[in-house]
Amino acid sequence: MDAVRLILTSRRALAGGADTAEMMAEVWQAQALAQAIGSRLAVSGPPELRGEALGLTELAGRGCGVLDPPELDPGDLRAAQLTQLDDARETLLCLGGLLGEVGIALVGMASAAADETTYWQCMEAIDAADESRDRVLEMLRKLAAREEVLPGDIQDSPSGV
Repeated sequence: MDAVRLILTSRRALAGGADTAEMMAEVWQAQALAQAIGSRLAVSGPPELRGEALGLTELAGRGCGVLDPPELDPGDLRAAQLTQLDDARETLLCLGGLLGEVGIALVGMASAAADETTYWQCMEAIDAADESRDRVLEMLRKLAAREEVLPGDIQDSPSGV
């Protein structure tokens, strides 16, 4: 399934989360999806994004690691459904939005946490989501810089191609 479609599915599921357990599962799903997208970009994305994409993979993995993994059927794991990443820019824009929403949801859950363990899990996951989003924004900056350079390079080339 296409990355953007999976991200939109995650955003809807996060917005529709009813209780803390469901919200935590959706946060975990979002972090796992960010990890999968980072991994895909690190392997086959634009060369200038590969270092940041590897960092995204590590940070999102940390975001999953601080949370208790949800009990999901293998077919329900969105990250495992990732088969296409057609447009890196669009994917990163959508992923940045999802990670921002994850952070907001985690702040709400931390504020309402009934126990210290949940509170600290949320705080660690907030850090991971925020740092992951920073990586996404850096990749978007690099893509924008590349797009600014390419049109001039084409015009300046002797063949004009």
